[in-house]
Amino acid sequence: MSKTPVPLHIDDLTPFVRTLSNQLGAASPSHLTLMNMVARAAGFQNVQHMRADSAANRRLQNRSDPPAPNARLVERTLHLFDIEGRLRQWPSKRSVQTLSLWALWAAVPSGKTLHEAEVNACLNAEHCFDDPATLRRTMISCGLLTRRKDGSEYRRVEQEPPVDAKQVIHDIARRRRERSQ
Repeated sequence: MSKTPVPLHIDDLTPFVRTLSNQLGAASPSHLTLMNMVARAAGFQNVQHMRADSAANRRLQNRSDPPAPNARLVERTLHLFDIEGRLRQWPSKRSVQTLSLWALWAAVPSGKTLHEAEVNACLNAEHCFDDPATLRRTMISCGLLTRRKDGSEYRRVEQEPPVDAKQVIHDIARRRRERSQ
């Protein structure tokens, strides 16, 4: 017979432990020992570990400004694109490859099912080294594109790009706009 879990939320550990100590009476261990016992029962090493975890959670919740992009990685990636926003060569570093693919991802029509030839045409317009198959496969392995098992239909995976990718997409989009004018 399985038991239904009963959640327990305690706003402040000290009054809870005092009440527990009063209930135990003379057999109660010291306040600190009892606090450590409760912390271990909650899955922490001790009360200091519990406090550190709580403080870290508060800091993360209060964090309002988004993380800054990795300027060096963004710069390396942008260096691989020509003045018209086309990828000149396939990067050797995996992190730069992935970031470059985000710029190509932004050029793929969203919410539209495409055939392989259409995806290739879209990618060929955005790179100079004539290898849409590598780009397509890598985009699928990175989760930027999906395809049917038979390879007949491709779709762009709609998702929020990372901060670095947003910066690259923004800069490359500006170059593409200038190309089209």
